Amino acid sequence: MDGQETRNFTLPPARNGIAWIVQSFELLRRQAGRLLLIAVLMQLILGLVQVPLLGILVVLSVPGLSAGILEAFRRTEAGGAPGPNLLFLPLVSSRHRGRMFGMGGLIVLVSFICVSFVMGSTTEIDEALLMRLQQGDLAALNEIDPGFVTRLLAAFMLSIAISGTMTFFSIPLVWFRDVKLGPALGRGLKALVAAWRPMLLLGLGLFAVFLPFGVLMMLFMQLALIGGLMGTLGTGLVMITLLLFQLLLFGTQYCSFRDIFGVDAGGVEEPPEEDGQLLA
Repeated sequence: MDGQETRNFTLPPARNGIAWIVQSFELLRRQAGRLLLIAVLMQLILGLVQVPLLGILVVLSVPGLSAGILEAFRRTEAGGAPGPNLLFLPLVSSRHRGRMFGMGGLIVLVSFICVSFVMGSTTEIDEALLMRLQQGDLAALNEIDPGFVTRLLAAFMLSIAISGTMTFFSIPLVWFRDVKLGPALGRGLKALVAAWRPMLLLGLGLFAVFLPFGVLMMLFMQLALIGGLMGTLGTGLVMITLLLFQLLLFGTQYCSFRDIFGVDAGGVEEPPEEDGQLLA
Protein backbone atom coordinates (compact mmCIF):
# COMPACT_ATOMS: atom_id res chain seq x y z
CA MET A 1 0.00 0.00 0.00
CA ASP A 2 1.70 3.19 -1.12
CA GLY A 3 0.67 6.12 1.01
CA GLN A 4 1.77 8.37 3.85
CA GLU A 5 1.95 6.58 7.19
CA THR A 6 0.53 8.32 10.26
CA ARG A 7 0.27 7.16 13.84
CA ASN A 8 -3.15 5.53 13.51
CA PHE A 9 -3.80 5.22 9.79
CA THR A 10 -2.35 5.46 6.29
CA LEU A 11 -3.10 8.30 3.91
CA PRO A 12 -3.50 6.80 0.42
CA PRO A 13 -2.82 8.81 -2.76
CA ALA A 14 -5.72 10.70 -4.33
CA ARG A 15 -6.00 8.22 -7.21
CA ASN A 16 -7.20 5.56 -4.77
CA GLY A 17 -10.55 7.34 -4.68
CA ILE A 18 -11.31 6.03 -8.17
CA ALA A 19 -9.66 2.67 -7.42
CA TRP A 20 -12.12 2.10 -4.57
CA ILE A 21 -15.03 2.39 -7.00
CA VAL A 22 -13.42 -0.08 -9.40
CA GLN A 23 -12.65 -2.50 -6.56
CA SER A 24 -16.21 -2.18 -5.23
CA PHE A 25 -17.62 -3.10 -8.65
CA GLU A 26 -15.30 -6.13 -8.73
CA LEU A 27 -16.37 -7.34 -5.28
CA LEU A 28 -20.00 -6.83 -6.24
CA ARG A 29 -19.46 -8.81 -9.43
CA ARG A 30 -18.00 -11.76 -7.50
CA GLN A 31 -21.02 -12.26 -5.24
CA ALA A 32 -23.77 -10.12 -6.77
CA GLY A 33 -26.57 -12.55 -5.90
CA ARG A 34 -25.59 -13.04 -2.28
CA LEU A 35 -24.84 -9.37 -1.65
CA LEU A 36 -28.12 -8.36 -3.29
CA LEU A 37 -29.99 -10.82 -1.07
CA ILE A 38 -28.40 -9.27 2.03
CA ALA A 39 -29.30 -5.76 0.80
CA VAL A 40 -32.92 -6.82 0.19
CA LEU A 41 -33.08 -8.28 3.69
CA MET A 42 -31.77 -5.02 5.15
CA GLN A 43 -34.40 -3.00 3.27
CA LEU A 44 -37.16 -5.31 4.52
CA ILE A 45 -35.97 -4.68 8.07
CA LEU A 46 -35.78 -0.92 7.50
CA GLY A 47 -39.34 -1.07 6.22
CA LEU A 48 -40.42 -1.89 9.78
CA VAL A 49 -39.41 1.60 10.91
CA GLN A 50 -43.06 2.73 10.77
CA VAL A 51 -44.15 0.11 13.31
CA PRO A 52 -44.62 1.74 16.74
CA LEU A 53 -41.81 0.99 19.23
CA LEU A 54 -40.25 -1.55 16.86
CA GLY A 55 -39.38 1.32 14.55
CA ILE A 56 -37.12 2.84 17.21
CA LEU A 57 -35.22 -0.45 17.55
CA VAL A 58 -34.83 -0.61 13.77
CA VAL A 59 -33.29 2.88 13.65
CA LEU A 60 -30.93 2.03 16.50
CA SER A 61 -29.90 -1.11 14.57
CA VAL A 62 -28.80 0.73 11.41
CA PRO A 63 -25.06 0.95 12.31
CA GLY A 64 -24.99 -2.75 13.20
CA LEU A 65 -26.76 -3.72 9.98
CA SER A 66 -24.34 -1.53 8.02
CA ALA A 67 -21.40 -3.28 9.70
CA GLY A 68 -22.96 -6.58 8.66
CA ILE A 69 -22.89 -5.56 5.00
CA LEU A 70 -19.27 -4.40 5.36
CA GLU A 71 -18.46 -7.80 6.83
CA ALA A 72 -20.11 -9.41 3.79
CA PHE A 73 -17.72 -7.45 1.56
CA ARG A 74 -14.78 -8.60 3.68
CA ARG A 75 -15.85 -12.22 3.27
CA THR A 76 -16.25 -11.69 -0.47
CA GLU A 77 -12.75 -10.23 -0.79
CA ALA A 78 -11.35 -13.16 1.18
CA GLY A 79 -12.90 -15.57 -1.33
CA GLY A 80 -15.82 -16.57 0.86
CA ALA A 81 -19.53 -16.78 0.14
CA PRO A 82 -21.36 -14.30 2.41
CA GLY A 83 -24.65 -15.52 3.85
CA PRO A 84 -27.65 -13.51 5.09
CA ASN A 85 -26.71 -14.24 8.72
CA LEU A 86 -23.77 -11.83 8.40
CA LEU A 87 -26.21 -8.92 8.42
CA PHE A 88 -27.04 -9.61 12.07
CA LEU A 89 -23.57 -10.64 13.25
CA PRO A 90 -22.57 -7.22 14.70
CA LEU A 91 -25.89 -6.98 16.55
CA VAL A 92 -25.51 -10.36 18.26
CA SER A 93 -21.81 -9.90 18.99
CA SER A 94 -21.39 -9.44 22.74
CA ARG A 95 -18.32 -7.22 22.21
CA HIS A 96 -19.85 -4.91 19.61
CA ARG A 97 -23.62 -4.84 20.17
CA GLY A 98 -23.63 -2.05 22.76
CA ARG A 99 -21.38 0.21 20.70
CA MET A 100 -23.48 -0.33 17.57
CA PHE A 101 -26.71 0.57 19.38
CA GLY A 102 -24.92 3.53 20.97
CA MET A 103 -23.98 4.80 17.53
CA GLY A 104 -27.58 4.34 16.47
CA GLY A 105 -28.62 6.50 19.41
CA LEU A 106 -26.25 9.24 18.22
CA ILE A 107 -27.83 9.09 14.76
CA VAL A 108 -31.29 9.54 16.31
CA LEU A 109 -30.00 12.49 18.34
CA VAL A 110 -28.44 14.11 15.27
CA SER A 111 -31.68 13.66 13.32
CA PHE A 112 -33.71 15.23 16.12
CA ILE A 113 -31.36 18.22 16.37
CA CYS A 114 -31.37 18.74 12.59
CA VAL A 115 -35.16 18.61 12.36
CA SER A 116 -35.51 20.98 15.32
CA PHE A 117 -32.96 23.39 13.87
CA VAL A 118 -34.31 23.47 10.31
CA MET A 119 -38.02 23.11 11.00
CA GLY A 120 -38.23 25.24 14.13
CA SER A 121 -41.73 25.14 15.55
CA THR A 122 -43.36 24.36 12.18
CA THR A 123 -43.25 20.58 12.54
CA GLU A 124 -46.97 19.98 12.76
CA ILE A 125 -48.81 18.10 10.01
CA ASP A 126 -52.46 17.10 9.85
CA GLU A 127 -52.84 13.62 11.36
CA ALA A 128 -55.34 12.52 8.72
CA LEU A 129 -52.92 13.62 5.99
CA LEU A 130 -50.07 11.80 7.70
CA MET A 131 -52.17 8.64 7.89
CA ARG A 132 -52.90 8.83 4.17
CA LEU A 133 -49.17 9.16 3.41
CA GLN A 134 -48.36 6.16 5.61
CA GLN A 135 -50.95 4.16 3.68
CA GLY A 136 -49.23 5.00 0.40
CA ASP A 137 -51.66 7.67 -0.83
CA LEU A 138 -49.27 9.71 -2.99
CA ALA A 139 -52.05 12.17 -3.89
CA ALA A 140 -51.80 13.45 -0.32
CA LEU A 141 -48.41 14.97 -1.19
CA ASN A 142 -50.20 17.64 -3.23
CA GLU A 143 -52.00 18.84 -0.10
CA ILE A 144 -48.83 19.45 1.90
CA ASP A 145 -47.41 22.96 2.14
CA PRO A 146 -44.44 23.08 -0.35
CA GLY A 147 -42.44 25.13 2.17
CA PHE A 148 -42.91 22.42 4.77
CA VAL A 149 -41.71 19.74 2.34
CA THR A 150 -38.66 21.83 1.40
CA ARG A 151 -37.68 22.34 5.05
CA LEU A 152 -38.26 18.68 5.83
CA LEU A 153 -36.04 17.58 2.92
CA ALA A 154 -33.36 20.06 4.02
CA ALA A 155 -33.45 18.65 7.56
CA PHE A 156 -33.25 15.10 6.18
CA MET A 157 -30.27 15.88 3.92
CA LEU A 158 -28.45 17.71 6.72
CA SER A 159 -29.03 14.77 9.05
CA ILE A 160 -27.76 12.28 6.46
CA ALA A 161 -24.66 14.38 5.78
CA ILE A 162 -23.72 14.73 9.46
CA SER A 163 -24.53 11.12 10.37
CA GLY A 164 -22.71 9.79 7.31
CA THR A 165 -19.60 11.82 8.07
CA MET A 166 -19.72 10.76 11.71
CA THR A 167 -20.11 7.02 11.03
CA PHE A 168 -18.32 6.44 7.71
CA PHE A 169 -15.15 5.16 9.37
CA SER A 170 -16.36 4.79 12.96
CA ILE A 171 -18.68 1.86 12.14
CA PRO A 172 -15.90 -0.27 10.58
CA LEU A 173 -13.47 0.89 13.31
CA VAL A 174 -15.78 -0.55 15.95
CA TRP A 175 -16.39 -3.76 14.02
CA PHE A 176 -13.09 -4.57 12.32
CA ARG A 177 -10.64 -2.96 14.77
CA ASP A 178 -12.64 -3.38 17.99
CA VAL A 179 -12.24 0.31 18.88
CA LYS A 180 -14.40 1.84 21.62
CA LEU A 181 -17.18 4.17 20.46
CA GLY A 182 -15.66 7.49 21.53
CA PRO A 183 -12.18 6.90 20.06
CA ALA A 184 -13.78 5.40 16.92
CA LEU A 185 -15.74 8.59 16.30
CA GLY A 186 -12.65 10.75 16.84
CA ARG A 187 -10.24 8.64 14.79
CA GLY A 188 -12.79 8.15 12.03
CA LEU A 189 -13.43 11.86 11.62
CA LYS A 190 -9.72 12.66 11.78
CA ALA A 191 -8.94 10.14 9.02
CA LEU A 192 -11.83 11.36 6.88
CA VAL A 193 -10.53 14.94 7.02
CA ALA A 194 -6.89 13.92 6.52
CA ALA A 195 -7.76 11.78 3.47
CA TRP A 196 -9.82 14.54 1.84
CA ARG A 197 -8.09 14.21 -1.55
CA PRO A 198 -8.99 10.55 -2.27
CA MET A 199 -12.37 11.06 -0.57
CA LEU A 200 -13.09 14.04 -2.85
CA LEU A 201 -12.17 11.99 -5.91
CA LEU A 202 -14.35 9.16 -4.57
CA GLY A 203 -17.31 11.52 -4.27
CA LEU A 204 -16.83 12.88 -7.79
CA GLY A 205 -16.46 9.37 -9.16
CA LEU A 206 -19.63 8.17 -7.43
CA PHE A 207 -21.52 11.16 -8.82
CA ALA A 208 -20.37 10.20 -12.33
CA VAL A 209 -21.40 6.59 -11.73
CA PHE A 210 -24.79 7.67 -10.39
CA LEU A 211 -25.68 9.39 -13.68
CA PRO A 212 -26.22 6.16 -15.68
CA PHE A 213 -27.88 4.59 -12.63
CA GLY A 214 -30.22 7.59 -12.53
CA VAL A 215 -31.05 7.25 -16.23
CA LEU A 216 -31.85 3.57 -15.74
CA MET A 217 -34.09 4.34 -12.77
CA MET A 218 -35.99 6.96 -14.77
CA LEU A 219 -36.57 4.47 -17.57
CA PHE A 220 -37.70 1.78 -15.15
CA MET A 221 -39.98 4.24 -13.35
CA GLN A 222 -41.69 5.03 -16.65
CA LEU A 223 -42.19 1.32 -17.09
CA ALA A 224 -43.62 1.06 -13.56
CA LEU A 225 -46.24 3.71 -14.38
CA ILE A 226 -47.71 1.50 -17.11
CA GLY A 227 -49.28 -0.75 -14.52
CA GLY A 228 -50.07 -4.43 -14.70
CA LEU A 229 -47.30 -6.96 -15.24
CA MET A 230 -45.02 -4.43 -16.92
CA GLY A 231 -45.56 -2.04 -14.01
CA THR A 232 -44.59 -4.72 -11.51
CA LEU A 233 -41.48 -5.50 -13.57
CA GLY A 234 -40.56 -1.82 -13.70
CA THR A 235 -40.97 -1.41 -9.94
CA GLY A 236 -38.77 -4.44 -9.35
CA LEU A 237 -36.07 -3.12 -11.68
CA VAL A 238 -36.12 0.26 -9.90
CA MET A 239 -35.58 -1.46 -6.55
CA ILE A 240 -32.77 -3.64 -7.90
CA THR A 241 -31.01 -0.62 -9.42
CA LEU A 242 -31.26 1.30 -6.14
CA LEU A 243 -29.98 -1.66 -4.14
CA LEU A 244 -27.04 -2.20 -6.50
CA PHE A 245 -26.00 1.44 -6.13
CA GLN A 246 -26.39 1.17 -2.36
CA LEU A 247 -24.13 -1.89 -2.38
CA LEU A 248 -21.62 0.01 -4.50
CA LEU A 249 -21.52 2.69 -1.78
CA PHE A 250 -20.96 0.08 0.93
CA GLY A 251 -18.22 -1.47 -1.20
CA THR A 252 -16.36 1.83 -1.52
CA GLN A 253 -16.74 2.36 2.23
CA TYR A 254 -15.15 -1.04 2.87
CA CYS A 255 -12.33 -0.55 0.33
CA SER A 256 -11.45 2.93 1.60
CA PHE A 257 -11.42 1.74 5.22
CA ARG A 258 -9.24 -1.26 4.30
CA ASP A 259 -6.64 0.97 2.63
CA ILE A 260 -6.63 3.64 5.35
CA PHE A 261 -6.95 1.55 8.54
CA GLY A 262 -6.50 -2.05 7.45
CA VAL A 263 -8.99 -4.81 8.21
CA ASP A 264 -8.27 -6.84 11.33
CA ALA A 265 -10.27 -10.06 11.14
CA GLY A 266 -9.13 -10.83 14.66
CA GLY A 267 -11.60 -8.30 16.03
CA VAL A 268 -14.51 -10.06 14.38
CA GLU A 269 -16.51 -12.80 16.05
CA GLU A 270 -16.85 -15.53 13.46
CA PRO A 271 -20.31 -17.04 12.94
CA PRO A 272 -20.92 -20.78 12.73
CA GLU A 273 -20.00 -22.59 9.52
CA GLU A 274 -22.24 -21.43 6.69
CA ASP A 275 -22.57 -24.72 4.81
CA GLY A 276 -26.13 -25.53 3.98
CA GLN A 277 -27.39 -21.99 4.32
CA LEU A 278 -29.54 -20.19 1.79
CA LEU A 279 -27.66 -19.73 -1.49
CA ALA A 280 -24.88 -21.99 -0.23
